Amino acid sequence: MQGGGGGARTAAIVYDVDLTLELPPGESAGTAMNALAHCAEALYVRGRSPAGDEQALAGAPQIVEALPRVLADGHDREAREQLLRGAMHAGHALGLAGLGLAHAMAQALGGAYGLPHGAMNALCLAPALDYNRAVVPAQIALFGDAIGGDAVERSRELAALGGFERLADFGIPEGDLPQVAEAAAARGGNLANPRRATPAEVTALLRSIY
Repeated sequence: MQGGGGGARTAAIVYDVDLTLELPPGESAGTAMNALAHCAEALYVRGRSPAGDEQALAGAPQIVEALPRVLADGHDREAREQLLRGAMHAGHALGLAGLGLAHAMAQALGGAYGLPHGAMNALCLAPALDYNRAVVPAQIALFGDAIGGDAVERSRELAALGGFERLADFGIPEGDLPQVAEAAAARGGNLANPRRATPAEVTALLRSIY
């Protein structure tokens, strides 16, 4: 930081590989999927820009390539560094473009039940991409190209690598889903989505991963 108090501002962000070497697989996968969601959403949210696209497309392939290697060997410093570089680009993309529906859903779930943000993003990314494919198919296809396949299926596969498959695994009561959907639909990420999802639509998306 530079300055202090109300005048403080960020001067730089330091990514330290050594601090991540002991990070457990679940947290490694979840935070990586959160970063990947930043890349995906930067490509189609209302705040999208060429600069944001550039950062998203730089980060997504690095995350996808490094994540399996990190999960296979958490002490692989080269893989850890590549994952952090991907996350750096993802964070830049987020700052330039903002969040979308996947994050709105993940934030509502995490806030309601105190669940890990990365894990919730890992689960919510695929259904959000599927929803947005009807509205912005070219952008979803572009993201799929960046991660090496169909965007929705590849996102599910990557989430499964980290052990993230169903919301039910986290003890979320199925009867609560409409209430969570109401909260998600009102969040800024949904408002910035190419097409705002209604509470009923968000409920259906949550049920698809329950």
